[in-house]
Amino acid sequence: MSVNENIYSLRQAMKSSNIDAFIVPSSDPHQSEYAADHWKSREWISGFTGSAGTAIVTMDHAALWTDVRYFIQADTELADSEFQLHKIIPFEETYIEWLANHLNEGATVGIDGYNFSIKQANSMRKILKNKNIQLHVSIDPISEIWKNRPSLPLDLAFIHGEDFQGEPMENRIKIIQKDLKKNQHLLVTALDDIAWLLHLRGKDVDCNPVAIAYVIVSQNEVTLYINKQKLDSKTTTTFAQNNVKIKEYNLITKDLQNFAKNETIILDDTICSVALEALINCSINVEKSLIRELKGVKNSKEIEHIREAMIKDGVALAKTFKWLEENVSKTTITEYDLLEKLIENRSKQAHYFGESFGAIVGYRGNGAIIHYAPSKTNSAQIKPSGVLLCDSGGQYFDGTTDITRTFAMGDDVPEETKLAYTLVLKGMIALDRAVFPIGTIGGQLDILARKPLWEHGLNYGHGTGHGVGYFLNVHEPPQGFAPGLSSSRSLAIMKEGMITSNEPGHYKQGEYGIRIENCVVTKKHKNPGYLCHESLTMYPIDTQLILIDKLDTSEKEWINNYHETCYQLITPRLKEEEKAWFKTKCVKI
Repeated sequence: MSVNENIYSLRQAMKSSNIDAFIVPSSDPHQSEYAADHWKSREWISGFTGSAGTAIVTMDHAALWTDVRYFIQADTELADSEFQLHKIIPFEETYIEWLANHLNEGATVGIDGYNFSIKQANSMRKILKNKNIQLHVSIDPISEIWKNRPSLPLDLAFIHGEDFQGEPMENRIKIIQKDLKKNQHLLVTALDDIAWLLHLRGKDVDCNPVAIAYVIVSQNEVTLYINKQKLDSKTTTTFAQNNVKIKEYNLITKDLQNFAKNETIILDDTICSVALEALINCSINVEKSLIRELKGVKNSKEIEHIREAMIKDGVALAKTFKWLEENVSKTTITEYDLLEKLIENRSKQAHYFGESFGAIVGYRGNGAIIHYAPSKTNSAQIKPSGVLLCDSGGQYFDGTTDITRTFAMGDDVPEETKLAYTLVLKGMIALDRAVFPIGTIGGQLDILARKPLWEHGLNYGHGTGHGVGYFLNVHEPPQGFAPGLSSSRSLAIMKEGMITSNEPGHYKQGEYGIRIENCVVTKKHKNPGYLCHESLTMYPIDTQLILIDKLDTSEKEWINNYHETCYQLITPRLKEEEKAWFKTKCVKI
């Protein structure tokens, strides 16, 4: 079926249910950023493949809301359908405000309550109520009309070894249980929270090593709700040894209804779905996810392991970009070819599990599409001229990586582009070298990366950094560097042991994309009461694009010291001819 045929089928189902508008988000019942194929309803209904966006279908309009990262992509992917792009712009009308302003009084808006958090649903109700519009949270027409819908994945889940974790599963369970009082139970719905708590990993979501499950933690036991076909005898035994009871995934709905009136369910209303909330007949306490806060701070063993993962990643990158440089003038190499070569070289590293996200390989103007995804059938040829942006990462048992480098592919790069690159680099260095008092939030640090660009009237339309998981989701709450003080990421306090990306950029539509990204770990500074950052990512920065006279002495020293560290750590794992090539990338400026 085409997108327009999908829209027609949805409208017929909406008529049968007396629904005037239906909202289709990008999330799943666990409020995940990335969903298993079974829950990619927004992509199915709209044809838009970006990771963030919300589709709305009314009887006379089909609309997709997404942010600046996807404007160009959405324009292309929606072109042949009825869907129209609505751009998410600060202080402009949100999709729920649009519905309130365009639907008639007394209308009904439908959502599948499993795919929206309690907080989201309450916010929507408040806005719609002002216009006497009802929100129906228990309708799922997509399931009726989506023929040949992918089934839920059945790949085996597994226990991530204690040698990698640095602490036993039992310790993590006890940390959570000690905060529970009599008759209290913690409902855990986020897949990466469950993964952290139970050392559980899986292949249910592309690039995110998680397994689809729910968990209820009680004072004396833990119940894991998961399809039992996904667990082998070894995993089942490990759970039994840790007093983890296993039940089928769909029994969560029955068990939530069976708690006694004198019991209490603790949940995070930003993660728990409104559909699950509706099933609970006992008291509810809303609290911020303790697991999310604990997960964000890596222990010393995890940090030790991720240093090793970053070195391995640097080796894979060196082999890949040496191959590119030596062959780009001799044969046809597309963006997709480079993506595949990255995967090939990462896969040769010890403990490799997969990519941490779909690589963004953008040559010339494609680099300006912030979340550009080259495909085998639609991919530009890389030539020995212009600028190439490559943003990629790997999942290893000993860590998650995320790195972006921008390269000059020839000597024809204009001064304007080099200036933008140099300003991005200055901002990246400034944030890397930040020293700040304990209690500082990410929103206060974001400006350091933007200041050099702002001084030249330039900027970028995305956050400067996100939390990075440990053999988990590459985008991990709670922390990050983001402008303003309105997002949860920008308001999160930076803590010792957090790993965060540092990735300022600048983009010129149709011409180039520039982004430079390292992952940094927050650690104690020599001054008591202060914190600082240390780069974990190990791969040199392209010096061909730098306007040296725009750097001060300390910035040059930072680059030289960083390149020396890269050289010392990476070259012992390279062949002789690779070492010679790599040395040219680490020369002092």
